[in-house]
Amino acid sequence: MTYGFTTSPHLLEFEAPVALHRHPTQPKDNHHKDALHAELASHVEHIADKQSVLYAHDVHALLLVFQGMDASGKDGTIRKVLSGVNPAGCSVTSFKAPNSEEMDHDYLWRVSRFLPPRGTIGAFNRSHYEDVLAVRVHPELLGRQKLRSRKMLDDVWPHRYRAIRDWERHLADNGTVILKFFLHLSREEQRTRLLERIDDPQKRWKFDARDLTERALWADYQHAYEAALTETNRPWAPWYVIPADEKAYARAAVARIVRETLDRLDLSWPQPNEASTAALDVARKVLVSEKP
Repeated sequence: MTYGFTTSPHLLEFEAPVALHRHPTQPKDNHHKDALHAELASHVEHIADKQSVLYAHDVHALLLVFQGMDASGKDGTIRKVLSGVNPAGCSVTSFKAPNSEEMDHDYLWRVSRFLPPRGTIGAFNRSHYEDVLAVRVHPELLGRQKLRSRKMLDDVWPHRYRAIRDWERHLADNGTVILKFFLHLSREEQRTRLLERIDDPQKRWKFDARDLTERALWADYQHAYEAALTETNRPWAPWYVIPADEKAYARAAVARIVRETLDRLDLSWPQPNEASTAALDVARKVLVSEKP
């Protein structure tokens, strides 16, 4: 099968080693915020229109996967990009630490339950990738996942990368279009945003002391992301590395990729067949005859 994907300066090269320090966290060119807000609004309106056709067309599902360090803007990006979409055709799922029921299944089970059906858009705020990111940085979590044998532990990362590739290809082969976004935040910008959460009374609820624990492991997370992006960036489920230090730019960039992907699907309103057309004609005559 030939997989189409939306080209972008943020699209990673397939099957090539990823070095995040080579990817900017700031946009390369200066962008005025008003222009970015206007661009985002245009994309949001277009996405909303296309989502209606996607729903009626009922052939494809669109899955948007968002990953990034704490405070990288995942929530806000999802909220802004999908702000115009009919809620009936959209779902957003945030994945936290797995509960006891989820731990009694394989790690792909809990995300599989929330995959978007055909005709809809689904967004994952964090995802199955946490099991090759957070779990890799904290390998002690493997014990909770009941991987007891030495062979299972030695082979866990190559096995998981392969399983993710195969699972995502299976989804793509069956009508789910997958876009994966890594919101690439600098360590300094994260520091600024975490301080804002502490200093702003309306944002303090967002702050978790564990954010500092994870921040101390910044280099480990960067290495885990580089490995995951390298091993799972494929044409059927591409990764886009989005500069995230400037929120307005990141949101507009993601929205543009979503918009162009929907355009690429060549969606169309379903046309009634001969029997349906005849039934419509009968229904119209009945309704017209009721005119007072």
